[in-house]
Amino acid sequence: MAKEQVTTGNLREPNGHFSQATTIEAKGKLVFISGMTARKPDGTIAALGDIKGQTRQVCENLKNAVEAAGGTLTDICRVDVFVRNMEDFDKIHEVRREYFQVPLPASTMVEICKMSSPDYLIEINAIAVLPDA
Repeated sequence: MAKEQVTTGNLREPNGHFSQATTIEAKGKLVFISGMTARKPDGTIAALGDIKGQTRQVCENLKNAVEAAGGTLTDICRVDVFVRNMEDFDKIHEVRREYFQVPLPASTMVEICKMSSPDYLIEINAIAVLPDA
């Protein structure tokens, strides 16, 4: 089941590490990953005050969740990113490049004023499509 990145000259090229749109035949198992924060398995928050460190922990948490469901990061087709400071956009995408390869997931990023902990700088939820076994 091939995931494909959709691009068109009728839309501006993405300014970050994501696709304009992503297609995949919806034949397989859908995995809806809840918002992942920088919480480590021991319950502590990783990289307090460091957006790159927190983004790395969030990506590791996404990776662990999709792998527990039987997939990989490549199976993620969509992410929604919630950040405390939109000025961290480039730093966040620098870390995302370490985790997501082409074809990239579709993505939306929004700045919000509060999260469930004042120490969280980023939260990401995701949708993955796992191929039939």
